[in-house]
Amino acid sequence: MDLLIINGLLIDPSQDIENLNALLIEGSSVRGIVDRASYSVQGDSAQVKGYPGKKFSVIDAKDKWVVPGLIDIHTHMRDPGYEYKEDIITGTRAAMLAGFTSVCAMPNTRPVNDNKAVTHYMISKAEAMGYVNLFPIAAASKGSEGAELSEIYDLVEAGAVAVSDDGMPIASAELLRKVLLYIKPIGMPVVDHPEELSLGRSGYMNEGTVSVRLGLDGIPQTAESIAVARDILLAGETGSRLHLAHISTRYSVELVRWAKKMGIPVTCEATPHHFSLSDQAVEGYNTDAKVNPPLRSERDRQALLEAISDGTIDCIVSDHAPHGRDEKEIEFDKALNGISGLETSLGLSLQLVHSGIIDKRRLVRLMSQQPAQIMGLKGKGTLRPGSDADVTIISPDDTWIVDRDTFVSKGKNTPFHGMELRGRAWMTITGGTIHGDTRF
Repeated sequence: MDLLIINGLLIDPSQDIENLNALLIEGSSVRGIVDRASYSVQGDSAQVKGYPGKKFSVIDAKDKWVVPGLIDIHTHMRDPGYEYKEDIITGTRAAMLAGFTSVCAMPNTRPVNDNKAVTHYMISKAEAMGYVNLFPIAAASKGSEGAELSEIYDLVEAGAVAVSDDGMPIASAELLRKVLLYIKPIGMPVVDHPEELSLGRSGYMNEGTVSVRLGLDGIPQTAESIAVARDILLAGETGSRLHLAHISTRYSVELVRWAKKMGIPVTCEATPHHFSLSDQAVEGYNTDAKVNPPLRSERDRQALLEAISDGTIDCIVSDHAPHGRDEKEIEFDKALNGISGLETSLGLSLQLVHSGIIDKRRLVRLMSQQPAQIMGLKGKGTLRPGSDADVTIISPDDTWIVDRDTFVSKGKNTPFHGMELRGRAWMTITGGTIHGDTRF
């Protein structure tokens, strides 16, 4: 489709752009940014200088932001194997409605994505029936069991963009070192869920005054930070790219700051639930607030906000983890970890802008440009001429109430039900295609 998006505030950090010019899309590619003198509008169509006789469909984005398509590099699509929680169709539609044009899917499926057949399945189903681009992250070890390397080269050839055993850490330092060394020539990141299981396995929430009051076994902050320190040192020794998933503690933040000062090739991510909520959200044994890593103390939450502001944290991810109601609406110690995060991710992240913690460009860097760079997604995260026509149009001041019953995702497990948020996606364009139900 040939499109001209007018009257919106174009924000593209990759080009240092923040202006009211128009975005020109031809077919599946961005053609460029044009000023008001370069086009004329007649009704719902426009003519553009340099394109004689050609008409472009007009999208009027007045009072909205036009940004490179948002990218979530940490989701759980549950497909294959757990389609009762989510499948690639519902998961990618939820992503599209939430403003994302690309998602990366973790390998904790059934069977685990540790072979090219599963990788091919995920990609082909997304291409045939999905709503956004899907990039599989393959298992680092066979069965994600942490014993031996998966067939990493075959998985990369099949289309995997990174390797990880997320859902579980790569518990063996020896195996992680082997993975880092093996993948270094390929240039892709190893994504690790940093957790020292000997400290975290028996707990149900953050260790602190709330866990004591509720009588729940706690998970100490060191369960994460010890693993972060180990991972960073191995990345420094090997010189391989390391991406740390969902960091949640002030100690982890300081370790990442140190690593970056030392020139170690490490990046990291944070989730909206970790920077929006503290362990106080667990009060009343709220299983919708049960997640791994757990929601931490207010001091940790503030440390995450500071790290987002100063650039220590490289990107925002949802860690979308949908579950069935019978897996959440049970006793706290038996409930599964995870939050259905896609459909609240942008709204919660926009609060960082509205509260003055970051500016608009930083938000776009965190949710589009830098995720694309971390995962090596060519043509994504930018509005440069020739890039993929993946565009998100954001209505930054549209207030709405989170209602789990309206979620497109099969997962209704959210601690944000009933919360008023300001700002959300108004339209999502993927590969030049507008999906009919993306306007609110």
